[in-house]
Amino acid sequence: MIKRILFPAVFILNFVLANAQTNPAIASWLRNITGITGRHYVSGNSTPIVDAVLANVQSVKYSADSVYVTTNGIPSYITGPFLDGNPSLATTHNGAIFKFPLAPTQNTGTATATTGGNIGIFINGVALFDYRDGASWNNTLQKICGGPVNTCTGNGVWNRDAVVGERGGFDCSKAHPAMGNYHHHQNPSSFKLDLTVISTICNLYNSDGLYTIDSTKHSPLIGYAYDGFPIYGAYGYKNINGSGGIVRMKSSYVKRNITTRTTYANGTSVTPGPSTITPVNGITYTLGYFKEDYQYITTTASTPDYLDEHNGRFCVTPEYPNGIYCYFATVDANWNSAYPYIVGPTFYGNKTAAKVNSITETVTTYTPAATTQLNLQVFLEGYYNTGSTMEPMLMNTGKTINALMTDTITVELHQSSTPYSLVESAKGILQVDGTCSLSYSSARTGNSYFVVIKHRGSVETWSKSAVAFTAITNYNMKQ
Repeated sequence: MIKRILFPAVFILNFVLANAQTNPAIASWLRNITGITGRHYVSGNSTPIVDAVLANVQSVKYSADSVYVTTNGIPSYITGPFLDGNPSLATTHNGAIFKFPLAPTQNTGTATATTGGNIGIFINGVALFDYRDGASWNNTLQKICGGPVNTCTGNGVWNRDAVVGERGGFDCSKAHPAMGNYHHHQNPSSFKLDLTVISTICNLYNSDGLYTIDSTKHSPLIGYAYDGFPIYGAYGYKNINGSGGIVRMKSSYVKRNITTRTTYANGTSVTPGPSTITPVNGITYTLGYFKEDYQYITTTASTPDYLDEHNGRFCVTPEYPNGIYCYFATVDANWNSAYPYIVGPTFYGNKTAAKVNSITETVTTYTPAATTQLNLQVFLEGYYNTGSTMEPMLMNTGKTINALMTDTITVELHQSSTPYSLVESAKGILQVDGTCSLSYSSARTGNSYFVVIKHRGSVETWSKSAVAFTAITNYNMKQ
């Protein structure tokens, strides 16, 4: 074991900003201002069904101490199918309200363990779960019990890792529902975008996921844990002060060197689990199948890109230039999800966030600053015909053609200077003539931004130079 060194709090935390427009805990949620609804696949049909439920976050309200996020829990990316026998579909929360603190605090006592069910919310209002799925080993029956399919009860000693044990039931965006509650246990970037693809679900049921990993840029802020601290994607600044370049943030949990499961990492003797190398009833439960297969190796000041026991660290980020404690969605070198995945197995802070029935204090509805409009023209390779038109899209109803639309694109705005951080992202429908209009609340007139086009799994395309923004900006990607 390496002796643990605690990093001093060398930055002044600035959690509550006087201007709500720039407070990330208020301004970072993906509000649905276009009326976009959820979509889902059913097994055997690769054409998505358009639902009537509004996607992403419906409203954000705040007081002096808290922010309230109202959501149906449905993402704008396509959900399903879930091919492991899970009978659920992603189901609306009917405007559930989640309350988060604006000034989260460190828990200086005994750390609070994460639990089954919601332990945080992503910026699109979708639930975050920890590693578990409710299944564990039953040593008498010599099999896995519990979870969404099995009806027997496990011992609760060797607890199955959902990311490994339920991989066959995740959709393209690496998520699934529990009694309708659609959630991610892991990095919410589509399977198809991993460097080594470990699920073929996207081949028939394509979807985007919440964000795309980019090893050259600080990952975006993707959610908040139930202790109020922010969650980022897989990459960040190497050093806690924002220097050292961009690196992959690494889990400090490693697989134990065991072949029999009779003790925990701390030496405690427990009810045995299955062998890691000898099949049980034809199944080999290799290392990493259970949460207890891991042990934590403490970090040091010389390894700042390795995270602490909660899967986070105190550091500078683009949204928090003065520093804050952050969790990261950890992946391995192949971009496959790495335990403990996002938050856990304990919280860093005091767990105060929760789902509430109503708002019982005076609040202000968050209204972004006056929006700027980008009128874009771009032609997608593979859709382009001749002249100035593209192929129209196929609609899900009877495979009829919509003659005006081509497909949905994501258009990001990035800062014009290094590290070219993401400012804001918006989705729009690209017309067959190559035009698409998008609105942004964070882009300021008089500033310049790089315009980045993303379409499905294709390589992103950046504008040749930063584009000067006015209240209404016209830009042709051929410029």
